[in-house]
Parts: sequence; C-alpha cells; structure tokens
Amino acid sequence: MAEVEETLKRIQSHKGVIGTMVVNAEGIPIRTTLDNSTTVQYAGLLHQLTVKAKGTVRDIDPQNDLTFLRIRSKKHEIMVAPDKEYLLIVIQNPCE
Repeated sequence: MAEVEETLKRIQSHKGVIGTMVVNAEGIPIRTTLDNSTTVQYAGLLHQLTVKAKGTVRDIDPQNDLTFLRIRSKKHEIMVAPDKEYLLIVIQNPCE
C-alpha cells in the first residue's frame, strides 16, 4: 500500500497535473485528489469510455487488449491506465 501511495504522490508532483484518481472495476472512486463532484463525474464517464474502448480493441483483434487511453481536449489531457481490477486516471493541463 505504501508503494501505491508513493507512486500517486510522484505522479501528482509532476508539472501540470491537476488530479489523480484510482477507480475500481465497477467505476467507484477509491482514492482521489479532486473534489467529490468532479471525481464522481470523471470516474463514471471514464469508466464507461474505457469499457467501450476495451470492447472496440477486442472487436478489432480478439488477441489484443487496451493498455492505455489518452484523451486530449483544449483544456485538459486525460490519461487512463486500465488494469484488471482498477483504473488509474490522471488529469493534467497540457499547456504546462
């Protein structure tokens, strides 16, 4: 557990990082550095998007799997690292 905390602190300390969160397989936030309403919104929507992206990758090639999802908008860059049981989500300002 200490290793996870240390990794999250290291990610959060990077320039431009707005927030980090860990979400379980059901889309429920477990650990976050953002406020509650923002966390719930991002967790729910990104969980759904990740499930769809995983399905799309599998439909294209059943031997393949989604390993990383990166979304860039005008305001933010959102990076999602899916695992079997968790999602690691990092939101950052791409201009910094």
